[in-house]
Amino acid sequence: MRYEGPIYRPPSEAGSLLIQATVGCPHNQCTFCMVYKKGPKYRARPAAEVITDLEAARATYGSRVQTFFFPAGNTIAAPTDSLEQIFEAAGRIFPELRRLTVYGSAKYILAKGETDLRRLAAAGLTRVHVGLESGHDRILSDIRKGASRSEQIRAGQLLKTAGIENSTYVMLGIGGKFMSAAHALATATALNEILPEYVRLRTFVPKAGTPLLHKVKKGYFIMAGPHDILRETRLLLENLDAATSLRSDHYTNYIDLSGELPQDKDRLLRQIDEALERPENTFRPFFVGTE
Repeated sequence: MRYEGPIYRPPSEAGSLLIQATVGCPHNQCTFCMVYKKGPKYRARPAAEVITDLEAARATYGSRVQTFFFPAGNTIAAPTDSLEQIFEAAGRIFPELRRLTVYGSAKYILAKGETDLRRLAAAGLTRVHVGLESGHDRILSDIRKGASRSEQIRAGQLLKTAGIENSTYVMLGIGGKFMSAAHALATATALNEILPEYVRLRTFVPKAGTPLLHKVKKGYFIMAGPHDILRETRLLLENLDAATSLRSDHYTNYIDLSGELPQDKDRLLRQIDEALERPENTFRPFFVGTE
């Protein structure tokens, strides 16, 4: 099995075998992300190479592998024919396979279209991890996400139509202190239209070498503090009507909020209210991310 460049996976894929299908990220413009800014340049690995790695994985791990995650950034952007071959091979080589997942942003999901997404679902793709970050157009533009609010919503709905699970990521605090409420409300209403199977919370931490860290240092972006983030989260939850699984599985978050919506909403709101009673200096300190 061969790997090139940074290899990242969602925390929920901690038990998954990582087989690299693409290198780098084809977008690579998000102002908060440092992962691929120094390369390598995006490319899709040949299907035959990836299948050789799958065969090597079978020889090494046997039937122990039941879930796969295929890095790197935006693997959904790879040619459909190639991904179809890889996913079908994964299912053939690992008949015990229960889940097969990739990263994919709205821009590249929309480029695939319904027909190709249905092909990938039929080949075995079960879930796409999607960075919504925000449902607010100004924030999406500021962070150079590469998709508008309406495009993010259409991409999420397209996954549902194709029968592929959507694990959507929301970045708390990405609107800064002064757009916190607008970010929460716009994101909640976007999620109500997307109806993802999972909503996963992340809290914005400025990363070394990124344009957004430069803005923070210059005072152009005023970060939200712990209580601001908790109030933002509360507003998001109050206005989130979608039936979904909420997860807070990340080291950046101030508290762990996990439950099923809508049935656990009252409990989660109480948990936030209890956290708001704590002094801000009892939460994790500010830090600059290095990975």
